[in-house]
Amino acid sequence: MTQHFLLSAKARTLSLAKVMRLSEDQAYQTFRELRWEGVEAVCPRCGSVEAYEYKSRRIFKCKGCQSQFSVTTDTIFASRKMAFRDLLAAIAIFANGAKGVPALRLSRDLDCQYKTAFVLAHKLREAMGSQVQGRRMQGHVEIDGAYFGGYVKPENRKADRKDLRLVANQSGKRHAVVVMRERGGRTLPMVHKREDDAVPAIVANVLVGSTVYADEASCWDALHARFAAKRVNHSVMFQDEGKADTNQAESFFSRLRRAEIGTHHHISGRYLHQYANEMAWREDHRRVPNGAQYQLITSAALAHSVSREWKGYWQRGAA
Repeated sequence: MTQHFLLSAKARTLSLAKVMRLSEDQAYQTFRELRWEGVEAVCPRCGSVEAYEYKSRRIFKCKGCQSQFSVTTDTIFASRKMAFRDLLAAIAIFANGAKGVPALRLSRDLDCQYKTAFVLAHKLREAMGSQVQGRRMQGHVEIDGAYFGGYVKPENRKADRKDLRLVANQSGKRHAVVVMRERGGRTLPMVHKREDDAVPAIVANVLVGSTVYADEASCWDALHARFAAKRVNHSVMFQDEGKADTNQAESFFSRLRRAEIGTHHHISGRYLHQYANEMAWREDHRRVPNGAQYQLITSAALAHSVSREWKGYWQRGAA
């Protein structure tokens, strides 16, 4: 029997112990190599490579515009206080979580405040999401939707319980996650109040000439006017003889559902799009070794600009 990739030695190219054995200088060199891809420091303001580093501290000065900068300037880690090795350890822990990593575990592993771990995890999700959003889907594209967030406590007596599948009985905090997934390719999620609201975005993000696969929900009827659409009635079968199915889209929802219920226990509708982007990234890289995932996440974070949503998040709340 063929061994599953995730159980093979090829999937394990990084361990947390290996990261924690790094000295602070080695961790700093790792950041430099990933930020500037092994070349000399590049000024983030003017793009000049004519810069020198102070011997007393890890600060550069550009000879062109005379500005000072560090390896984390204008990145998701700007204004960081955490040590470089701790940041790499946080990314390693985050990369190894197939269904996500809760902020409480991150705070315990790094011995930092929960607030610090919460913001750091969301910054990493934002960096991962920047690689997911903006895609244009093509070829054979599966489309499906599911509701997440919110909770309605069931009544004690069976006679008093309501059918929570009906919109009228659902919490106002529930949101629809609609996913477009190329067969054997990329994943693009989006969050709307209802599945119907996603139709214009699907039309805008799926190239003409593509074949879309969806279930029999009436909201997808409008897709027939623009695409070659194949539908499957899930109340009868999961896959018909013509290979019309949404199994890969369901795989994404399975990962996101396990993250919501088993890992985080609650996902706020305000940040649901970031969790959806994270799980889309994990789905696209599920056959990539964890060491490569670790490098990709770090590179994405260093290539991402300062987070306008998460920088000073707790200070804004206090104000």
